[in-house]
Amino acid sequence: MSGRASPTSAERLLLDTHVFIWWRQRSPQLGTAAAAAIASAAVVHVSVATVWEIAIKVASGKLRVPSGVGAAILDSGFVPLDIAIAHAEAVATLPPHQGDPFDRLLAAQARHEGLRLVTHDRRMADYGIPVLWA
Repeated sequence: MSGRASPTSAERLLLDTHVFIWWRQRSPQLGTAAAAAIASAAVVHVSVATVWEIAIKVASGKLRVPSGVGAAILDSGFVPLDIAIAHAEAVATLPPHQGDPFDRLLAAQARHEGLRLVTHDRRMADYGIPVLWA
């Protein structure tokens, strides 16, 4: 699957952190095609790495969230994706396209689990994973 392929209702998605936040905020920054794909996907995952990244941003004062992230994931009908040892080890097999450890882990999870990553970060396509642009 390329980043340009049309999404299907049988698709299994993984949201990056910005996309999850935009979904919860009903932000216009989340494109209509991506929002429709999320709404119609068979399964939408949110990584524990996203919860961790949001927690760091909340603690540093860079982000405010009205409720717990875990509750927000479940309230959205999404499925939490735990970080497995295989996911962490798979980061070592990725080319060094960027240094963000959260993005690298999301790329490894998407590849390992056969998920399409919904993201706005154009560098993520460099990892050779299927993407859907937000």
